[in-house]
Amino acid sequence: MVKKVYLGLILFFLYAPIIVLMVFSFNSSKSRAHWGGFTLNWYAELFRDPNIMKALSNTLVIAVLSALAATVIGTLSAVGIDAFGRRTKKVLMSLTNIPVLNPDIVTGVSLMILFIFMMRLVGQGGLGFGTLLLSHIIFNVPYVILSVIPRLRRLDGNLYEAAQDLGAPPLSAFVKVILP
Repeated sequence: MVKKVYLGLILFFLYAPIIVLMVFSFNSSKSRAHWGGFTLNWYAELFRDPNIMKALSNTLVIAVLSALAATVIGTLSAVGIDAFGRRTKKVLMSLTNIPVLNPDIVTGVSLMILFIFMMRLVGQGGLGFGTLLLSHIIFNVPYVILSVIPRLRRLDGNLYEAAQDLGAPPLSAFVKVILP
């Protein structure tokens, strides 16, 4: 019983500010100290702001592009890792787990420092859309690898060879047997 009360208090303190913010986002008063009535005006203002809309479009583009790129890179990496021997596979999987175990803020700051160092080394470029996209791809690839590897382990290794024995070229056998 004490554990449930403790858990309830933790959840309350975590989610209460979010709920209060959600409720008061519909408040017609500019002050959060009192309720002035229900309105959607703040959301209309939000969608009229060109800076917010630009940020929203950038967010959506980054999300879609990074997810697609990370899926392709992570899947191909998982297939490559799965093809290695046991010892090499273990080392590579340990390296893949590092970004997942590392706090996100540490990874983000580390990538920013790397990009700044590379800009000074090369002498051109800047932090922007490209570095943000690359950072998101780098962040997402380990999660894809860790999701695909267990599926590859359940796959019968003889299927690929059987497809080749039946006349499929290596790329076709990979695309039609391993990838699905």
